[in-house]
Formats: sequence, structure tokens, C-alpha cells
Amino acid sequence: MASKKLLELMNMSIAREIQVSVQYMWQHVQWSGVTHYAVKDELKKIAIEEMKHAEAIAERLFYLGGIPTTKPDPIFVGKTIKEMLKKDLKDEEGAVKLYRQVVTLAEKEGDITTAQIFKKILQDEEEHHDTFQGLLEGMK
Repeated sequence: MASKKLLELMNMSIAREIQVSVQYMWQHVQWSGVTHYAVKDELKKIAIEEMKHAEAIAERLFYLGGIPTTKPDPIFVGKTIKEMLKKDLKDEEGAVKLYRQVVTLAEKEGDITTAQIFKKILQDEEEHHDTFQGLLEGMK
């Protein structure tokens, strides 16, 4: 069975995934101007991917005997596109760090399935990070 620490990290991951799925969706809805039309569909797509991550992690956590959290980390929408993207980039950096920690602990505990789930999610998060970093390039 999974350690208490692994279950806690998984619940932290769920809270983060819920947070960014709502955050990115509201950013998608609330952005305006020319730049909005250039990125709104990408933000919506990423928001949906993040919710799917929350679901996958919650299913695994519950299978391991944990109770998935329903409380997101603090949601940030922002007032400007640059402000939003900077926060989104920071959130993705945090996810990459957290998910590497989960993979390491799961492998240490011999939980190959959890490690595989988080490796796949980690790949998505690195792509999201790259997207936000690319969108920020050249912004004043």
C-alpha cells in the first residue's frame, strides 16, 4: 500500500490540477483583445487536460485508499495577459517539481502504476510550461 506521504503528494497534485483547470478556463473566458483570439483555444484545451489529470490522479488515489480533495489551490485569473501567463508559467514549474517528486517516491515504494501515471502527466505539464513560456516570449 502507498505511504501516507505519497497519498499527501497525490492530494496536493489534485488540488493543483483543480486550481489550474479553473484558472486557465477563466483566463480563456475573460481575456480580451487581439491576443485573446490568438491563445484562447489553447488555454481552453490546457484547462480540459488539467481536469483530466485531476480525474486520473483522484481515481488512483482512491484505489490506493485515499480520499481525493475537492479543494483547489488558490485560483489566480489576473488583470493583464502578461500577468496571467507569468503566473501560469510559475504554476507549471511547480507542477513539474511536484510530479517529479511523486514519480521518485512512487518508484521507491515500488508503485509502478502511480509512477507511470505521473510520468505521463509530467510530460503534459512540461508541454504546458513550454506553451506558456513561448507565449511570454517577446511580450513587453
